[in-house]
Amino acid sequence: MIEQLNWFALLTRSNFEQIVYTHIVKKKIEAFLPKTKQKSRRKDRTLLIEIPLFPGYVFVKSTFNPEDQLNILKTIGAVRLLGNQSGPVPVPQSQVESLKILTNANMDLITGTNIRIKKGDPVIILEGPMAGVKGEFTRYKGRGRVVIKIDVLGQYAGVEAEEDNVEKIPDLLA
Repeated sequence: MIEQLNWFALLTRSNFEQIVYTHIVKKKIEAFLPKTKQKSRRKDRTLLIEIPLFPGYVFVKSTFNPEDQLNILKTIGAVRLLGNQSGPVPVPQSQVESLKILTNANMDLITGTNIRIKKGDPVIILEGPMAGVKGEFTRYKGRGRVVIKIDVLGQYAGVEAEEDNVEKIPDLLA
């Protein structure tokens, strides 16, 4: 019996999206790294560079088989498959197909990377001792610090983190 393949969102280390994507594809696993173009200012010129549409994420196709998922997680820069207490949660095929159409359309995509996080937004801490922890954005504290509400065994704890190390989890993945 062949297990059904599903798309999963794979969290990567910060700025490791392309490395993870390349290594996953080398393992003969289908992967998708949606990108968009963004202007990047240099001292003497402005360049148009490709950046991940969802920084910190690569989509991978896998089964629910733990061995298949472990093979993915053993990839350099891979952190974990997004999910809940029951395990990884698949991303609907239709959403991945829509993303493929959007990124292949060669149109300018406006992303939420420059939009400030709002109270109640689901976020993930990307770096530091709390890397990989998901929570709910509470408030900006000032001096580049933010407060995140984290559910720990049914109790809520507030933790402080560097604003640059916290990223809103896209609605598609939340």
